[in-house]
Amino acid sequence: MPRERVLITVKTYPTLSSKYGETVCTAGLREDGSWVRIYPVPFRRLEEIKRYRLFEWIECTLERNYKDFRPETFRIVDPSGLRRGRRVDTSEDWRERRESVLGKAAVYRRIETLVQAAKANEASLAVFKPTRVLDFVCRETEREWDPERLAQMRAMIDQGDLFDDNAWRSTFRVVDKVPYTFHYRFEDVTGRSATLQVLDWQIGALYRNCLRVSGGDESEALAKVREMYFDRFTQTDLHFFVGTTLRFQLVAPNPWMIVGVFPVPHEQQPDLFPLTSV
Repeated sequence: MPRERVLITVKTYPTLSSKYGETVCTAGLREDGSWVRIYPVPFRRLEEIKRYRLFEWIECTLERNYKDFRPETFRIVDPSGLRRGRRVDTSEDWRERRESVLGKAAVYRRIETLVQAAKANEASLAVFKPTRVLDFVCRETEREWDPERLAQMRAMIDQGDLFDDNAWRSTFRVVDKVPYTFHYRFEDVTGRSATLQVLDWQIGALYRNCLRVSGGDESEALAKVREMYFDRFTQTDLHFFVGTTLRFQLVAPNPWMIVGVFPVPHEQQPDLFPLTSV
């Protein structure tokens, strides 16, 4: 089975699974621009040296995960064989990141086309370019993890047979739940509007960091999150990494969610009439 190189572009905030415990959905692009979803990944239980970062190349052996009908879903055959590679940085106004993503992957601009692709099971991961971002919305949600799933997670830890290497058990702590959901409201190139939830790891981490800095002031933390995701990101050539869930892909009117943001700087256009010194 050949090893593959994947540029990681998506890491969602950890969630609790009744089957896999705490999991993180990660995804990225092969060198030809095709998508790969790597699931399940017990990310925070990987060795520190194997915890890959966003926009970092990884090399591993993948096999199709047929428990998931979505065509992009794979699993790592041997996590111990995972190798981290070079990280694509943001130099030269994100030149290499822009080329690796927007120069390789298909970019959707119509919500209807995106929904049709999901219903036909042709795509469950994609890059989407909103024409106009209308708002960024924070909504309060449950403050604690579902007690039943949390109990199942703890039972897995007690059993000691969820993973071959159980050294993580002595120090592992379930990640704090963020008591808010975050959503972008936007229009596509046809003027059709949509509101999609943002699930990426960074937005959850940003909220928790802002909450800590503010001394526990949730209003201040939410304002800082909005400042970043709305005030600042809408000044860029903003693109979304979008994905579907297995449960809702074929049944929801619009099954897509934002699993990552790509606030790439606007490309500098060449000056057709440069000033001449006199």
